[in-house]
Amino acid sequence: MRTYTRSVLMLAAAVVNGHAQWVNYPTPGIPRTRDGKPNLSAPAPRASEGKPDLSGLWQVEPTPLAEMTRLFGDVSVFSVPGDDVSQFSKYAINIFADFKPDEVPVRPGAGDGARPRRAVEHPGVCLPGGFLSIYLLPVPFKIVQTPGLIVILHEADWDFRQIYTDGRKPPVDPQPLWLGYSVGKWEVDTLVVNTVGFNDKTLLDYFGHPHSEAMHVTERFRRRDFGHLDVEDTIEDATIYTKPFTIKFTELLVPDSDILENVCENEKDWQHRAR
Repeated sequence: MRTYTRSVLMLAAAVVNGHAQWVNYPTPGIPRTRDGKPNLSAPAPRASEGKPDLSGLWQVEPTPLAEMTRLFGDVSVFSVPGDDVSQFSKYAINIFADFKPDEVPVRPGAGDGARPRRAVEHPGVCLPGGFLSIYLLPVPFKIVQTPGLIVILHEADWDFRQIYTDGRKPPVDPQPLWLGYSVGKWEVDTLVVNTVGFNDKTLLDYFGHPHSEAMHVTERFRRRDFGHLDVEDTIEDATIYTKPFTIKFTELLVPDSDILENVCENEKDWQHRAR
């Protein structure tokens, strides 16, 4: 577990404090208080078609350190220089943090040997992070919402994701991708996104819980107010897990800032990240 854990944590450390590319440049359209500070409790904005506008720069709301300590003990074991574990979501460490150990719905023998796979089989290659972990680490991502398409730009791995809201269906026989194929629809003020077509090369968390190419993720996004995006993820993967499971977390708006480029230089970076 340590090999994979430290490689991902090094990625987080490299970018956790880097989202100040346009430091103090006021983000257009953000409501502000009389003293000029962003009013993050203001009502959620609306897009031109009347649906909530999810656009903005977001970063996960951290789990309180007291709860992290209760769940995992001394969380400093997950730290690397420049990192701050207090800014993590508990699900980044263990996707089953809310489960009792004997209630985790993993099929017997499923995913054996998955934990070291990433570092052992790909020792000199920079690979993207897992689909869930990119939203659970303190690494910002930007949502750009347009009619028919929502684009998510990830600072982690400098990756992107497209969510089609134009009524199309998921592909019937998709070529497996790192982030899958996503289609979304609005249910009143909640965006419901279905994603399929993953490869099986990533893990769900630091503890090494795997997934197969059959994984299906259903996300529900609700912008509670200007500064809070509530997310509910349901993961179904009958190859690895005996039943679907759901996690809930919140993304916080990061005002007056932006994402940075984050480029991995293959084996040069990997020598430091995979130890």
